[in-house]
Amino acid sequence: MLGRTANDLYWLARYVERAESMARLIEVGYRIALLPRDEDEGYNEEWRSTLASAGCAEGYLAKYETPNARDVINYLLFDSSNPSSVQSCLAAARRNGRAQRTALTRDMWVALNDSWMEFSKIKPADVTANQLPDLLDWIRSRSALFRGAMLNTILRADTYYFIQIGTFLERADNTARILDVKYFVLLPEIEMVGSSVDNVQWGAILRSVSAHRSYRWVYKQNYRPWRIAEYLIFNRAMPRSLRACYDLINTSLDGLAQLCGARHQCHDTSDEIRRFLCEGDINAVFQSGLHEFLVDFIAKNNRLGHQVAEAYHFNG
Repeated sequence: MLGRTANDLYWLARYVERAESMARLIEVGYRIALLPRDEDEGYNEEWRSTLASAGCAEGYLAKYETPNARDVINYLLFDSSNPSSVQSCLAAARRNGRAQRTALTRDMWVALNDSWMEFSKIKPADVTANQLPDLLDWIRSRSALFRGAMLNTILRADTYYFIQIGTFLERADNTARILDVKYFVLLPEIEMVGSSVDNVQWGAILRSVSAHRSYRWVYKQNYRPWRIAEYLIFNRAMPRSLRACYDLINTSLDGLAQLCGARHQCHDTSDEIRRFLCEGDINAVFQSGLHEFLVDFIAKNNRLGHQVAEAYHFNG
């Protein structure tokens, strides 16, 4: 496979997953913004934390003075000047898919193209606060539709492997960022931990990664910060956990190694990250600092992405 083709497939997958991730991050901010609060308190800067977690704070603040619900939502959903907005992601995914149309199945292309066309018809001014949850659900469902089409129709060959790697690198990044909303920006005061407000925030975060019901099923107890962090970091059965993402990244990289007959630095890096996630201890993570752990993980995850691009000549 040509490096350009691998690049387009990898980034197509990342953009589709990122569009869903944006919808999930907005849902966290939206749910927490609905909580009652004392206007004099400074801890509940939910939209600022949403921008920071999405990696869009600098671009937003260059355009707007301060974060507010309407401007943040429009910037993350519809602003074409924001390369990570849902509109930009769907447009880029469709552009990459069209460039590699012969590498995609018909079902994959239809899911991708229809999503972009339908979203393009939505006018930002028409999206009210009551309609926002339905729109976020629709974005998530379109990502699921594309992924279902891919899993059900594509050959398990290089196209499949590059799409899998792109998807789960992006998903791991998103899960880490959603967790970081909670412990770095959203609730810094230690006296709030364990309060009813704290519990509602954890519930919002679990729902944003479709883990609210499954957490209850696994742990059969009320929210415990260390249990929730453990669930989203180390639990291999939870499909959006960091461990589950790296299980699939490793499997796909191994598939590429067998197909190409060579291993690269990215294989060793992925093995190292997965080994840590298999052997990691949540108590050690909290002792060293959850925020510090997540920042370090995001940096390693990004480094792996660069190594994959170098190994498979994405710019070639």
